[in-house]
Amino acid sequence: MELRPWTVLLALSLLPTVSLAAGKCDRLVITGSPDAPPYLWRDPQDPTHLIGATADMLQQVAKDLGVKIDLLYGGKRSLALEEVRSGRMDILADAPLTLDALDSLDYIHPALVQTDYLVWTRKDSSLAYSQASDLQGHKGAVSERARLSRDFETLAAQQLTLQRLPSLTPAFQKLLLGEVDYVLAGRYSGMAMAQTLGMSNDLVAREIPIDQPGLYLAISHNSACNDPWLRGQLAKKMTELPASGLAETALQSNLERWKAQLQQPVGTPTK
Repeated sequence: MELRPWTVLLALSLLPTVSLAAGKCDRLVITGSPDAPPYLWRDPQDPTHLIGATADMLQQVAKDLGVKIDLLYGGKRSLALEEVRSGRMDILADAPLTLDALDSLDYIHPALVQTDYLVWTRKDSSLAYSQASDLQGHKGAVSERARLSRDFETLAAQQLTLQRLPSLTPAFQKLLLGEVDYVLAGRYSGMAMAQTLGMSNDLVAREIPIDQPGLYLAISHNSACNDPWLRGQLAKKMTELPASGLAETALQSNLERWKAQLQQPVGTPTK
């Protein structure tokens, strides 16, 4: 069974959350994917917490609303989702929109993040790409962790040859070795992984997105904080975010943060 190091912090947060269940909630426990840089990943200095661009955006939103948040590690993605479904945690920070989840989660619209999934190839590739149909007849790969839109998943199943791999690491390795012709990966997650693997000079992302799924804040039906005031205020903030420039600033700063973390020798504390 996976250890859940956030238990003590969560216990401390329950008292104010429960006491305000009938009115405005002033503390939220939020979780999300623990391995999705530059959006979210575990803080190497405090692995009970998540850091990243999503965390930074939510901290600013919470400050604007006068709400305190704990952005905690809830386990791998499937476990984090279950923590939110159960109400042990309040919000999933990066929920793809699925029909099944509507039975247990309230989605906040618009999406917190609109993810550009790009076609990555070797720099010397002759593959001509401008739309999905251009990939027919070519071998591709995608991480099983990719959260693509339902429409694109249907198209891919019907028209594309896509190998599903456990993560981006083997996908990019196969691409570099010429075992596949392209990889589908997020603009920023692909950039972070290419830097991680030292492949930035060998791979290129084609600029036209092949898919643009949204990742949403999703509040548990079982959360004591799930009330109309909070949902309305969060929806207002999600609407304001695109024009604020906060998302782009957070993404760029966390790409640099991730890159700096990768360059730290093992056992060296980050500042």
